[in-house]
Amino acid sequence: MKPRNFRRAALAVALAGLATAGIGADLAPLPEPKFNAAQAEMGKFLFFDERLSGDAALSCATCHDPQKGWGDGMPLSKAYPASEYFRNSPTLLNSGFKKRFMWDGRLDGADMGTLVRDMITEAHTMNMDGRLMQERLKQVPEYNEMWQKFRKDDINGMRVFNVVGEFVKTLVSKNAPIDKFLKGDQNALNGTQQEGYALFKGKANCVACHNGPTGSDGMLHKTGVPENPAITAEPLRHITMARHYSTSGMPNYMNTHVDVGSYAITKNPKDKGKFATPSLRDLKYTAPYMHNGMFKTLDEVVEFYNKGGGAGSELRPLNLGDSEKRALVAFLESLSGDPVTVDKPRLPAYKARVFGKN
Repeated sequence: MKPRNFRRAALAVALAGLATAGIGADLAPLPEPKFNAAQAEMGKFLFFDERLSGDAALSCATCHDPQKGWGDGMPLSKAYPASEYFRNSPTLLNSGFKKRFMWDGRLDGADMGTLVRDMITEAHTMNMDGRLMQERLKQVPEYNEMWQKFRKDDINGMRVFNVVGEFVKTLVSKNAPIDKFLKGDQNALNGTQQEGYALFKGKANCVACHNGPTGSDGMLHKTGVPENPAITAEPLRHITMARHYSTSGMPNYMNTHVDVGSYAITKNPKDKGKFATPSLRDLKYTAPYMHNGMFKTLDEVVEFYNKGGGAGSELRPLNLGDSEKRALVAFLESLSGDPVTVDKPRLPAYKARVFGKN
C-alpha cells in the first residue's frame, strides 16, 4: 500500500473507532441560547453605553469589542484609567453556556448578573457605583420605556446587571464547520481537519479538558504557561494584581510577584498556577491566547502542549510530528464560524426629568 493510501486508511480506521464510541459525545454542537428578548434588547444598548462606567468613558465593549472577537485583542487587558489589568480579556462568545466565569474560576457560570456586576463595579474595570448608575439611566426616557416592557418599577441598579447579562447570552458562535460535522455532515471538515479531530480525541487527548459545547470542561488546570513579564515590569499591572490578591484575602500577597491563579481565591496551595480551561470556540478571532496572552498563534499553543506544557504542568508530552501538529491546528480552526458582530446602537441622550412625574 502506498504511504498516502496507508495514511488515509489509518485515518478512516481512527474515525470509524470514534464513530463506534459515539462521535460528538465529547465535543457537542452549541445549543440554542435562552434569554429574555426584551431585556436583551435593552442590554444591547447598555453594553455599549459609556455611562455605565464611573468616568462615563468606558463601556463593556471597550474590553469586549465585537470587532476583536468580543475581547480586546491584547495580551493583557486595559483597565480603568490610572490602572492596567494583569490578565487577558477573554471573549464573551458563548458565555451563556460556561460553567465558570473568570480565569481563576471564582464565579458561577449560572449567574451572569454577578459577572456583569463585578465588571461594572470593580475599581480596576469600570469603577461604577450601582446607585449612581441607576440614576444616570433614569435620566434617559428611552431607557425608562425599554424597562417598562419587562418591569413596572423604576430602573434598579441590581437588576440592570441582569439586563446586560441577557444581551451577553445572545452572543453565540454561528456556522462553525465543527457543528455541521457533529450534526452529521461528513463533508463539513476536510481530510486534514478530520485527521486533527482524530488526534484531538486520541493521541493528543485534548478532549480530556476541552469538551462539551464550548470545548471546555469548566475546570481548573495547571499547564505551566510562562509568566507574562509585563506583570512585574509595568507597575500599574503589578499594583492591580496585588489589589486583587488583597481583596481576595490571599495571605502574604505583598511577597507574591506571579499570577497564582485560583490559589488567590481558594487559599489551597494545590491551586497555585491553576486557571480555568478556556473555550475553543472562534479561536480565529480571539488571539492572543492563554490567561496572560503569552501565545500569539495556535501553532505556538499546540507546540506548548506538545512539549507537555511548562514548569509544574500536569500535562505530559504529546510527541506529535509536524504534520500532526498542522492537522490539529487545522481542526482547531474548524471550531470558528462566521464573525459574530453587533453594531453599536445610537445611544439615547439624557433629558431633564419633570419633578413629580418621574
